[in-house]
Amino acid sequence: MAKPSPSDEFDVIVIGSGMGGMTTAAALSRFDHKVLLLEQAHTIGGLTHSFTRNGFTWDVGLHYCGTFGSDQFAGRILDWLSGGTIEFRSVGTVYDTLHFPDDVEISVGRPAEAYKMELKDRYPDNTVEIDAYFEALLAAEEAAQMVGAERAMPDQFRSAYHWWNRRKIERWCGRTTSEVIDNLITEPQLAAILSAQWGTYGGKPKEASFAVHALVMGHYLEGAAYPVGGAAAIAKGLVPVIEASGGNAMAGTPVSELVIENGKAVGVLTSTEREFRSSSIVSAIGAGETVKLLLPEDLRRESWAKDISTFKPSVCHFEVYVGLEGDISKHGATRANHWFYESWDTNDGIWSGAADDPLQTMFVSFPSLKDPEHDPGPAKQHTCDMMVLTDWSAVADFANGGAAERPLEWAALKERIEAQMLAFFGRKFPALAPLITYHELGTPLATAAFTGHNNGGFYGIETTPRRMLSEAFNARTPIPGLFLSGQDVMSPGIAGALAGGMFGAAAIDPRVFQKLK
Repeated sequence: MAKPSPSDEFDVIVIGSGMGGMTTAAALSRFDHKVLLLEQAHTIGGLTHSFTRNGFTWDVGLHYCGTFGSDQFAGRILDWLSGGTIEFRSVGTVYDTLHFPDDVEISVGRPAEAYKMELKDRYPDNTVEIDAYFEALLAAEEAAQMVGAERAMPDQFRSAYHWWNRRKIERWCGRTTSEVIDNLITEPQLAAILSAQWGTYGGKPKEASFAVHALVMGHYLEGAAYPVGGAAAIAKGLVPVIEASGGNAMAGTPVSELVIENGKAVGVLTSTEREFRSSSIVSAIGAGETVKLLLPEDLRRESWAKDISTFKPSVCHFEVYVGLEGDISKHGATRANHWFYESWDTNDGIWSGAADDPLQTMFVSFPSLKDPEHDPGPAKQHTCDMMVLTDWSAVADFANGGAAERPLEWAALKERIEAQMLAFFGRKFPALAPLITYHELGTPLATAAFTGHNNGGFYGIETTPRRMLSEAFNARTPIPGLFLSGQDVMSPGIAGALAGGMFGAAAIDPRVFQKLK
C-alpha cells in the first residue's frame, strides 16, 4: 500500500453521504475545513438520491419534511449550508390524511391550532386531553433537543448539562409513546389517531420513546415541505460547497476500515486499499454499522461499542415506485400523503410479507404533485410511492447471497408482494389504478445494499427510550479523532439527520453551534 500523498490528506473525512454526512461536510466546509466525503454507492446523497425509469423519476427516501420553510429551523440551516441554492416549498395546508375503519378520515394540517380544532370538533368530550397532549408534545420535543445538544458537547460540559436537565429528559425520553398518550387520552380512537404517523420515525407506539415521537410530530406542526426539483437537489446544492473549500465528494468509494494509530483515528482505508489521512474522522453510516464494519476487533470490545452493538436496527420496508399517465389530481391523487389503517390498533403496522397475512397499513405519496418544477409533459406523467413497513425476517432467507442462489424464488416473492401492494392501492384509489403504466418494487435487500444499513433499517437504530437515554451515541466517541453524525446522534428522518449532522460538525468545530440557535 502506497504512502498517502498530500492530496490524500484532509482536515476532516466524512464517511457516508446521506443527509447527516452531507450536512457535517458542508457545515465544516463553511468554516474553511478541507473535507473529504466518501460514499460507497455510485450516487452521492444516500436516501436523498433519486432514480429514473421510463421517463419517471422518484426519490428513494424523502417524502416530506418539517421545519424546512425559509423562516424555520431546518430551512435556515440548509439555506446557510447551501448558500441559498436549495429551496423547499410547502406541500399545502393539509400534509397528511389519516384513513381508519368506518370511513373515519382525519386531515392533519397547519397551523397546529387548526389541527387541534379539528380533533376537538370530532371529540368534544376530550378537549382538555387534546390540549394536554399538545403541551406534552412541546415539552418532550424540548427534552429531545436537550439530548441532541448534550451529545455534541465536550465531556466537561456534558455532565453538568445532563445533571441540570436530567428530570425533564428522563420524564419524556424514558417513556414510550403509548405510555404517555394512554396516560393523557381516555378515548381509544383519539389515542390511535395521535399515534398513527409513527411510520415517519419507524417506532411502534408501544416501543418508541415519546421524545422521538414528539420531535418528529412537533417538527411538522407548522406544516410540511418538499424540495424544489426533488430530493436530488440537496446533493446538487451541498457538494459544490464542499468542493469550494478544497474538499471532495467521492461516490463509489467504500471504506473498509479505520486507520488507528496509538489508539487514535488518523485515517481510512478504502476497499481498493487507498488510504486517506485526517485528524478528524466522522462516520455518518450509522452507529451500529460504524462499530460492526469499521472498528478493529479490539476496539469493538470497548464498553461504548458493545453497548451500541446491543441496539436493534429500525424497521425496514417494501416500496412500490409507480408511474402514472393522466390527470391524477382529478382521480384522487393529492399533494398530501395518505396513511391507511385497516384496524384501530396502530401498533399493528408491521407486515410479515407472508401470503396469508393481509396488509393492514400503507403509506401513499404523490411526489410529482409536490414538486413545482415537475413537468408532466404531453403524456401527463406523474409518480407515486406506496410503502409498507416490514421486518427483516420477511427477506432474511434471501440475504447474504440467497437471492442470487435462488433467483426464481426471489423473483416470485417480489412479484407476489408487489401484486398485494398494488391490489391494496387499487382498492383505495380505484380511479387511479387504471392510470398506472410502470411499477417497480424496492425491498429491504436493496436498502441494505445501497445504504449499508444493517438489516435494511433505513431509520438507523431502534427508537426506544433506552436509545434516547444511552450515552453511547455522543457525536464525540471515546476514540480520539472519531466522531458520529446523522440520524443516530439525533433522531430518524431527514430533519433529524440534518440536526445530527450539525451536532457532529459542532463536536469538531464549536463555531457550528452558533448556527443552531
